[in-house]
Amino acid sequence: MEVTQILLNAQAVDATVRKHAEESLKQFQEQNLPAFLLSLSNELANNEKPVDSRKLAGLILKNALDAKEQLRKAELVQRWLSLDVTIKSQVKSCLLHTLSSPVPDARSTASQVIAKIAGIELPQKQWTELIASLLSNIHQLQSHVKQATLETLGYICEEVSPQVVDQDQVNKILTAVVQGMNASEGSTDVRVAATRALYNALGFAQTNFSNDMERDYIMRVVCEATLSPVEKIRQAAFECLVAISSTYYDKLASYMQDIFNITAKAVREDEEPVALQAIEFWSSICDEEIDILDEYGYSADSEVPCYYFIKQALPALVPMLLETLLKQEEDQDQDEGAWNLAMAGGTCLGLVTRTVGDDIVPLVMPFIQENITKPDWRQREAATYAFGSILEGPSSDKLIPVVDTALNFMLTALTEDPNNHVKDTTAWTLGRIFEFLHGSMLEVSVITHVNCQQILTVLLQSMKDVPNVAEKACGALYFLAQGYEDSSGSPLSPFFQEIIQSLLNVTHRDDAGESRLRTAAYETLNEVVRTSTDEIAPIVTQLLPVIMMELHKTLEGQKLSSDEREKQNELQGLLCGCLQVIIQKLGASETTKYGFMQYVDQIMELFLRVFACRNATVHEEAMLAIGALAYAVGGNFIKYMQGFYPYLEMGLQNFQEYQVCAITVGVVGDLCRALEDKILPICDGIMTQLLKNLSSSQLHRSVKPPIFSCLGDIALAIGENFEKYLIYAMPMLQSAAELSSHTVATDDEMLEYANQLRNGILEAYSGILQGFKNCPKSQLLMPYAPHILQFIDALYNEKDMDDVVMKTAVGVLGDLADTLGSHASTLMNQSVASKEFLEECLSSDDPSIKESAEWAKMAISRVVSL
Repeated sequence: MEVTQILLNAQAVDATVRKHAEESLKQFQEQNLPAFLLSLSNELANNEKPVDSRKLAGLILKNALDAKEQLRKAELVQRWLSLDVTIKSQVKSCLLHTLSSPVPDARSTASQVIAKIAGIELPQKQWTELIASLLSNIHQLQSHVKQATLETLGYICEEVSPQVVDQDQVNKILTAVVQGMNASEGSTDVRVAATRALYNALGFAQTNFSNDMERDYIMRVVCEATLSPVEKIRQAAFECLVAISSTYYDKLASYMQDIFNITAKAVREDEEPVALQAIEFWSSICDEEIDILDEYGYSADSEVPCYYFIKQALPALVPMLLETLLKQEEDQDQDEGAWNLAMAGGTCLGLVTRTVGDDIVPLVMPFIQENITKPDWRQREAATYAFGSILEGPSSDKLIPVVDTALNFMLTALTEDPNNHVKDTTAWTLGRIFEFLHGSMLEVSVITHVNCQQILTVLLQSMKDVPNVAEKACGALYFLAQGYEDSSGSPLSPFFQEIIQSLLNVTHRDDAGESRLRTAAYETLNEVVRTSTDEIAPIVTQLLPVIMMELHKTLEGQKLSSDEREKQNELQGLLCGCLQVIIQKLGASETTKYGFMQYVDQIMELFLRVFACRNATVHEEAMLAIGALAYAVGGNFIKYMQGFYPYLEMGLQNFQEYQVCAITVGVVGDLCRALEDKILPICDGIMTQLLKNLSSSQLHRSVKPPIFSCLGDIALAIGENFEKYLIYAMPMLQSAAELSSHTVATDDEMLEYANQLRNGILEAYSGILQGFKNCPKSQLLMPYAPHILQFIDALYNEKDMDDVVMKTAVGVLGDLADTLGSHASTLMNQSVASKEFLEECLSSDDPSIKESAEWAKMAISRVVSL
């Protein structure tokens, strides 16, 4: 059977035909990969073939080169690189040939595949002629070839990093792209493709943006494109401006007046997709300025100066944003994914407020006062949304007088306004008032013992309203409770029983599945319990069997459809989360622990039944709850280990749902703290699995730092019994330490991960050193000490540790001296870190680093004359 027919069959309506075709393709790929790739690329290049088979051929080709999963991707890259050169050349020539096909779908698919191959080969200094041959296409007269070539160049810029392409080629790509955007270019398709390609190529234009003339030219072309008669071009041009605002913020000063004019025109007059991007430009500028001001404060010595574009634009920007708030859609509150002009404008107004603080309030208050009582719901809702948007950023001195005046009005509106939109936004705004202007940290709070009861009555009433309003009312109650977290007496305490009952009633509503209502009610219930005062403990204890009963009901064996099963899993997850909070609350003090102990057997039995359901989300929640239970029960938890151990092992083996694996690793830590050396009988099994996880390339990298920390927890729990694991654990720690101390961090994410890994390794060393302290076997650690010191030296020399790593590292220095005593002195004297690094930590501004360093200095001074 020829490949065309198989590809068409693979898209057939008949499942049997489809399955058979998929099997044939899989077999073909496994038996003869070169022939498979060639026949697919020939199919894609052949204009006689049906468009559906060509598209699928291209898609399969693309999937043969790339995968979302990092390890699979690396395998596919190696597989392509090891293919015979002639095969690769034939595939590539078919793909380049397809760019001139009259069929748009075939061209577009070929563009993507070419970019995937470029992503593999260009970094290896292969296919070096690709960009030159694409650029020669630009001078073709046929516009569809130009369009496909520009699209391909754009995809290539998305796939490869700027270091891979030399500046001369970057200049040529940018020239071709900017020429393609010019209004003199006759074809709309070419101009759209060029504008989208520029968006992807902006990261390559660092040098060009540093040159005034080139930057002026690029900016002029982009700004002109925002005025194109074609909507797609205008939208793509504004997307370029948004990208420029974050990548080249420091180069924008001379263009801001023009950009304000074109964005204001677009927001007021253009189609929604274009107007949304115009607002996004200002949101992006806010993000940049918030980052600069957060990181460097208002000091002049920041690497990137803050140009205060938002502050300067305020008088014109705020009225423009307030106008957008009146452009709501009728059903936006019901639609979770809704995004429109009013929402974008409100979000931007919130960011502007965080950027400029107090200055925003006088500019927005007149709009609120003018519209808040208007008969048209749109005006009342816009005024309320504006109010809610300016609550994060300004000082409480500026806001509290305003909020004091408005609070009663808002509470009345929440129960009496005839319009659901207005009620929804009012409840959201009340939540923001409680989040930002109420709490023990503030000198003055908007909530007093006097108005608290009225607020509570209104919120509990509102929780009976339609789902979207009730969900926001739950959210407001959440922040109301959170504000009393650290206060000695909460005015909510007398109403605790009523609050709990109201929230439980919400979870039982028939429509609680809409607007995330049930989830919001449980999240609020958890917060109310978490922040409650000790005098409420008896009521929390009464809540425990109620939630246990709810969980028990979900476990009774009824036959469910897959949709019902999903809802039930979600409910089980929420109930396990709720039990976790109750356990933590009651387990925190000896007085409250007593009443809760009678339920532990039943709780544990419920959790084990939950594990038997085999659902990832529920597993995570149940694991976390068991960690809390072990911590509360302490050494007596040992009696549950026989039933629980198989599930613990399953969690540690769950590479697919790696979050479950990470949480299970955390629970092993909880068990170590609860059981101490009683954990010994299961240590072999746990250690075997943890070491296996560390050496596996299949496990998501984010789980590895907590596994290292966990080795430290185990050593701390079992002390010198850890001896038999040293020969396995230490070499693994050493090689990981070497790798992590010399990581060349190409970006922030990479550096953050390197620091998590370093911290995990140091926590392991710390636990092992402390575990062997004061016992004769501590000398077994001597052979490893030089390496631990070298690791800390290397980290000190790299100069890219974050504060968390610094604190742990200086602690490990102290642990070395503390455990190894005088044996460590010679090593300490040779180490740079123990002197210079210690000094640096002692003079740190961070009190926790300083405290750690002072302890370390004391420990070291006992064995070394500093």
